[in-house]
Amino acid sequence: MLLAGSPGPEVSSYAHQAAGIVHRDRGDSATALRELRQSLTQAQASQVAGRSIDVRATLGATLVAAGRTKAGLAQLDRAEQESGGLLHARVLLRRAHSRFYLRQLDGALGDLRGALAAFRQHDDQLWEARTLANRAQIHQARGSLGRANRDALQARELFGALEQHLEGVDALHTLAAISFLRGDLPLALAQFDEAAQGFIGTDVSPANFVHDRCEVLLVAGLGLDALEVADACLRDPSVNAVERAHLLLVSATAAFAIGDLDEATRRARAARTLFTRHQRSWWCLLSDLLLVRVAVARNESGKRLARVSAGLAAELVKARADEACLALLLAGDLALTPLDAEAHYRTASDYRRHPSPVVAAAGWLALARLRRLTGTPRGVLSACGKGLEALDEHRASLGSAELRALSTRHGRDLATLALQQSVATGGSRALLAWSERWRATALTQAPVRPPAGAADALDAARAAQQALDEARRNDVDVEATGVARERRRLEREVRGQRHRLAGLHRPTPQLGVSGLLDALRDGPDGSTTLVELVEVDETLRALVARDGRVRGYVVGPVADAVAAMTAARFVLRQSSRGRPSDITGLGVRLERTLLGPAARALGNGPVVISPPGHLHATPWALLPSLARRPLSVAPSAATWVRARGRNAAGHVGLVLVSGPGLPTGGAEIDVLARENPEAKVLRGDDATVEATLASLDGALLAHVAAHGHFRPDSPMFSSLLLADGPLTVHDLELLHRPPHRFVLSACDSGVMVPVGADELLGLSAALLSLGTAGVVASVAEVSDEVSASVMLDLHHALAAGESLAQALLTVRERALGSRVAEATAASFVGLGA
Repeated sequence: MLLAGSPGPEVSSYAHQAAGIVHRDRGDSATALRELRQSLTQAQASQVAGRSIDVRATLGATLVAAGRTKAGLAQLDRAEQESGGLLHARVLLRRAHSRFYLRQLDGALGDLRGALAAFRQHDDQLWEARTLANRAQIHQARGSLGRANRDALQARELFGALEQHLEGVDALHTLAAISFLRGDLPLALAQFDEAAQGFIGTDVSPANFVHDRCEVLLVAGLGLDALEVADACLRDPSVNAVERAHLLLVSATAAFAIGDLDEATRRARAARTLFTRHQRSWWCLLSDLLLVRVAVARNESGKRLARVSAGLAAELVKARADEACLALLLAGDLALTPLDAEAHYRTASDYRRHPSPVVAAAGWLALARLRRLTGTPRGVLSACGKGLEALDEHRASLGSAELRALSTRHGRDLATLALQQSVATGGSRALLAWSERWRATALTQAPVRPPAGAADALDAARAAQQALDEARRNDVDVEATGVARERRRLEREVRGQRHRLAGLHRPTPQLGVSGLLDALRDGPDGSTTLVELVEVDETLRALVARDGRVRGYVVGPVADAVAAMTAARFVLRQSSRGRPSDITGLGVRLERTLLGPAARALGNGPVVISPPGHLHATPWALLPSLARRPLSVAPSAATWVRARGRNAAGHVGLVLVSGPGLPTGGAEIDVLARENPEAKVLRGDDATVEATLASLDGALLAHVAAHGHFRPDSPMFSSLLLADGPLTVHDLELLHRPPHRFVLSACDSGVMVPVGADELLGLSAALLSLGTAGVVASVAEVSDEVSASVMLDLHHALAAGESLAQALLTVRERALGSRVAEATAASFVGLGA
């Protein structure tokens, strides 16, 4: 509009400069450079002091961004030489930004030092804040995180005093990135959430912020969340081509994280095309790195892939990128000769001293692979242990049970390598120790109570769930009306609250094999046998610990065991509906695929089964060798020992809760209430979430008869249906002192989702983590009518003083003679002790 009025050269230079900046930010370098050259011509014609210097600096920065590094730096150098005073300081700031982009960090830092001195001398606080914000990013890139944090904090304070809202939000963005690099993931998530709120109501597209936020969500294990956040920004039409490329790359990484390799490939290639078009060579490297990761996930190999991975690793090492460690690991795995692999692993092992525990763990993994290559078995296990110790610290910093479980995936390769090495050296005792080292570790960590106000957020989410259920019952389009969207928003708010919780920073002491063997000798029902099932290279192995010894057995393919478990749950579902089924033949198949030769080594006493996560839904009591003995199940041997040590002192009373809509109307609750007049009974409208939580706190034994809903998409929202809505795992985390023992008679209430390396999330897992000693729950669909009778038998056995495992055996024995009753009894497992 200004140019249409034939303005003079000064105004024209400003107009062309502004147009050039807009085109540059949109990713149109060619048009931007034409506009800026026209601006420079007009600036020189205007003869206004400093005008041509300012435009020349903008031109230089744009040339650098367009990939014409030499020409761009020449323009910036000339502008710096011709300028003075405050203009000189601003030119230095722009040159520093370009040098930072080119990873010339020392030169960038020198420029900022000079600019900062000038701005302070002239008391220009706005530009002082901008310089500090830029210097914080350079200190961050150099690894000087303390200095970076100080600069970003000071910049944010200055922006706040000057009422520069958006620049203050940008400084908070930098602080969040620094917190993440310092290993404080909860604080980083909190700062990113706060900054996201700061962008609301502005006309700014925070694409770079969204990119960085997604990277932190990915490290937290929240791949689906990262994909949703990136896609929301990609739908913004104001996002320019370069920003779109960054978002495509981070969303491709998110797709890879959740296992969608085709989508990851599509997005990574689209990102690389855009980066190439705009000469962003650094980001082309990262796109190629992701494509290599996808190829490896597809089990591809060969000379071309080895050459590409080696080249990527070399370039990323030269750029001092954190991603270099991952690239070197991939290059070592794909190397065509042992000598090449050794060189890559050796360089990658230098990263084991990195401040980020995740990167450090990758460095230890590289050292472990190097030692395996060079034939030093003890060195392999030592390096694996050091890497897992780094991740212990990381996990201990997290207060969210979900994040703790997800974080263990960073140690999966270390744990797998340690298991492989233990198998190679033939030591069953060592294999048990390493199996326990990284199994269900999140469940042994002390819980962190949610903050004040957590119940309010849960109440809002519960109301949204009720509205969603009501809409579905009335055949309302829940997406069109926004009901489903509102439920998702409120659930994200609840999850976000939990993700921001800081841990206690005290890693749980490891349980040694000797301590475990001692605990087994002194079980509640006599000497106990532990059977820990371990997956190594897709083969299931059984480790039997009893009488002070550990013996190992090869069982067979893991796929066969999973297929047998799936078939068993289907048959139990058929049995619960009264349909004919052969549970005896099914039990024989389960025993063959899950225990194999180990079934003959169990002795005569009680048995504790500790399976890998994806086998936890097995109805273990169907196995012939386990059906006639006290049997309990535990996510790990350590969780069983911990549960067995739980003291019932201070827990008092029986709590009985009946939810709505049960076919039997909660028949066992009525009978139990009559038999136990002192019990706290909640039924009908009285069985609200608030009243139930208040009654559960400190109870000796709780029994909840309610419809259960397992949420595989968000297991922490798995729930029990009460009078005013679902009682979720998040609600249970509000308990000050969970019940000593907990009985869940709902279908599938014992089903948990495996996440991370070998962790579990769900109702039962949450109760064990909170401190409940024992949980009775079902791993299949059960008959409501028959389960009521089964539950009565269970309570009578417990009241007679029997242990949880012995009481469940009593229940199974009383069910003999009725196929439906036998199937129902076998569907319930005792978790813990």
